[in-house]
Amino acid sequence: MIKRDNLNLDKVIDFKKWQKLQDNISLVTKMAVITVDYKGNPVTNHSGCQKFCERVRSHPQMVKYCQKCDSRGGLEAVRLNEPYIYLCHYNIVDVAIPIIIYGRYMGAIMAGQVKLSDSNTSEELEKILTASDQNLTDKTLDEFRDYYESLPELSYEEVKNIANMLFSLCSYLVEEALDKNLILEMYKDTMRNEGQIDSSIFEGYTIKNIENIKKELSNAMVDAYVVDETSEKLNASVSNTLKPAIDYIYKNKSENISVETLAKICHISTSYFSRLFSKEIGQSFSSYLSSLKIKWAKEMLEKTDIPVNEISEELGFNEAGYFIKIFKKYEGVTPSVYRKYYKNN
Repeated sequence: MIKRDNLNLDKVIDFKKWQKLQDNISLVTKMAVITVDYKGNPVTNHSGCQKFCERVRSHPQMVKYCQKCDSRGGLEAVRLNEPYIYLCHYNIVDVAIPIIIYGRYMGAIMAGQVKLSDSNTSEELEKILTASDQNLTDKTLDEFRDYYESLPELSYEEVKNIANMLFSLCSYLVEEALDKNLILEMYKDTMRNEGQIDSSIFEGYTIKNIENIKKELSNAMVDAYVVDETSEKLNASVSNTLKPAIDYIYKNKSENISVETLAKICHISTSYFSRLFSKEIGQSFSSYLSSLKIKWAKEMLEKTDIPVNEISEELGFNEAGYFIKIFKKYEGVTPSVYRKYYKNN
């Protein structure tokens, strides 16, 4: 379980997976990218590091200025709560994207090592650090002048767009991590307290987090008791157009799925989806989904003691009364009678 007062970035972000994504981002944007902790210390390898910056960062005396730039840039970004674009001690453009978890600044994604093609704009940017040893700074610049001149150039607008993209991506990564963390906390708490969840677990999480978790837990619960023998067979018999819809139905058992949602997933109109579904499956979408959910309900009634109203909720029915009505329509008896009969035979 991740404690709020003892958070580490590596407990939230899978750096092995992030490194691959970071490498690809650098390749596409032409910007070097690195992730640092709140002190400015690198927690990933540098992606696309330019030779000039590579040489400076490997210099035993100059590297401290690079780390200070990373640290101060990250702190300024968290103060603004948005990407911060600035100039380093060599007037190279860098961007800091803050990583904030539970309201705490944990680190930053740093991107940059570029020069502006519209050089007049650079006058508006803050030079975040001036090296104390100017002679050494100038000497290092002269030594690697060719590398400095070959730094890639981007317009200020391009830099802003990349910064905003990275900010959105970072927010998404943190949201996903918090969702997974909440699942783990809820699971462990449930095991400790015999099925009861301490409401204090939800402190610090957004409504969006909690809604995502509820959906994930519901799907996990249904998947634990339902055997999908027909999913692969059905997928093999339908067109490529319809396959995304079939996959979505089986992967989101707890959702009250609409025709509109599936039509969008298949990139076709609602009317065409309905006609195609009836033609290939042999029954209307609503009839197919109802019969499928009743099949799943029967498996849960047979294998668990979960109350009928909870099974109804886990399978995405709007209310238990409607679930009971549909179940009786297909099986001739109510869910409670079906369970009692099954258990006694």
